[in-house]
Amino acid sequence: MRLLAAAALAGLLLPAPAAALNIVATTEDLASLVREVGGDKVKVEGIARGYQDPHFVEAKPSFILKLHAADLLVVVGRELEIGWLPPLLNQCRNPKIQPGAEGHLDASLTARILEIPTGQVTRAMGDVHPQGNPHYWLDPGNGRRIAAAIRDRLSSLDRANAAFFAQRYADFDRRLAAAEARWDAAMAPHEGLKVVTYHRSWPNFTERFGLDVIGYVEPRPGIPPSPGHTVDLIKEMKRLGVKVLIIEPYFDSKTPDSIGRETGARVVVMPPSVGGEKEIADYIGLFDHNVALLLAAIRDPGAR
Repeated sequence: MRLLAAAALAGLLLPAPAAALNIVATTEDLASLVREVGGDKVKVEGIARGYQDPHFVEAKPSFILKLHAADLLVVVGRELEIGWLPPLLNQCRNPKIQPGAEGHLDASLTARILEIPTGQVTRAMGDVHPQGNPHYWLDPGNGRRIAAAIRDRLSSLDRANAAFFAQRYADFDRRLAAAEARWDAAMAPHEGLKVVTYHRSWPNFTERFGLDVIGYVEPRPGIPPSPGHTVDLIKEMKRLGVKVLIIEPYFDSKTPDSIGRETGARVVVMPPSVGGEKEIADYIGLFDHNVALLLAAIRDPGAR
């Protein structure tokens, strides 16, 4: 009995296990990378669902509550969330996660950013991002850089688990490298393949895998396709023999389907984010899914 009492007393004197860090990520892609590095030492929620256009997210009151309780906010940055995140940050009353604070991580700061405008940006150019294309996570090399930045920030916020985060990152890095070798081997025979995309979501992906984007369904970013632009695009696709047209799942497929019928191109609905399809459960799975979709379209361009 005395031993039981002593054990109970010792248990009371032991420090309580540290609570998991509460993390909010603006997209499921970033949330997936946080899970890779943080494991069971973090609780993470994404705001934008993988099937949503992350430029346009409804600022729900529930998001304010999540942000209020967060120890860390991980954002895409490059003004991707400019239409909806600032009011949420203003209302959440959480100084820990405001820009410039340790609990605010802009994932783009360590990423390789493409399409940074060199001249003046005007509305006539469409939805051009003055700080460069924000879809940078679609290069697995940037995924590795983001994961490293997450590792460093988690280690700063929770020093007791720094070795755990380092080990988790190393394991992710190893698995990502193996996956990259697999993707590269599959895509190498198709280097230089000419494709068309709906929106400018894919420059990092197409550069990484050696695809040549010769045009866009949108005449300018965020501007719906016009009849004249569509006719010109069809002519150019026929001239160059383009047989693959990539569209994100949240855009209207009417015009791409019409272009596909006119040109014989395969219209490939490719989700740019984790969770864009039910089977895409994590960051590596996103590339597995999309590389497989592309290979199927290349091998059988006439399929619908």
